[in-house]
Amino acid sequence: MALLDRLGLDKPIVQAGMGGGLSRHELAAAVSEAGGLGTIAVNGAAAIQRELAAARALTSRPVAVNLLLPFARRDWFSAAAKADVVVTFWGRPRRRMPGAWLHQCGSVGEACAAHAAGADAVIVQGVEAGGHVRGSRPALELLERVRAALPNGYPLLLAGGVCERADVERALEAGASAALAGTRFLLSEESRAHPEYRRRLQAAETTILTELFGAGWPAPHRVIANTATERWLGADHRGPALNRLLNRLSAPGARYMPAPLQARLAHAQHPGSRLLSPLGPTDDGPTNLLDAGPLYAGETVARIDDVRPAAEIVAALTP
Repeated sequence: MALLDRLGLDKPIVQAGMGGGLSRHELAAAVSEAGGLGTIAVNGAAAIQRELAAARALTSRPVAVNLLLPFARRDWFSAAAKADVVVTFWGRPRRRMPGAWLHQCGSVGEACAAHAAGADAVIVQGVEAGGHVRGSRPALELLERVRAALPNGYPLLLAGGVCERADVERALEAGASAALAGTRFLLSEESRAHPEYRRRLQAAETTILTELFGAGWPAPHRVIANTATERWLGADHRGPALNRLLNRLSAPGARYMPAPLQARLAHAQHPGSRLLSPLGPTDDGPTNLLDAGPLYAGETVARIDDVRPAAEIVAALTP
């Protein structure tokens, strides 16, 4: 059976999970109701349960939950298993639930490991993608390499560089079963991005691949510029060596940091802080993150200048 049929999708469009509460039930339900696959990305078992229940009240169609492996605890997996699809990212692929499971990968080796671990499909992420970037090659190039390494017919999805119908058509022609879009859905009416964050995205023309906002998660991520990047980034866009060292030292305890402490630290950080959280600015979060936090965006941000309902975006992306 084809992947879209197995997942119950009418259209080959998947909304990328945008963590920290940027994509909650409003966006996920709107995408799913329009025939794609919407994805909830929040932290904590209680939040996952709450957002899933709210999405179920808005749509009877399949909904996914995205889990970031550096932070996910055991009870998060139990809560996420109640979704129709679970997507995991950034860590060793391992099946932890009986239902449909997709793993996002940035290399041929990681894709092969996910396939061997029993993933129902692999998401191939290119370096163009926004947020945390696992891949180091352009998405279509990596897709070709992964296709050659995995069994014929194994389902692959493409992430990175998708914001228009032509991008989806290229992905499908290259052998993908579906395409993921993140930045395009970040600029939807239903996303929980702070209004000023969305305004800056609409004005942006370029992005930066950095490691600056890596407290607890020392990994590359693609953002647009703000006061913090202007303060810290010079010729080396990764960020100062001391900042990156502090990021690495903070990583082991990040999974176990209590949510109230995480919130206090996010409220306290400023553009001159050497430790900068990976939390993006949501419409109900601290406004200091607009200039002291990451403004995640993929390279496609240069091609997007409007905010639209998610259902319109799904329709516009669908070949």
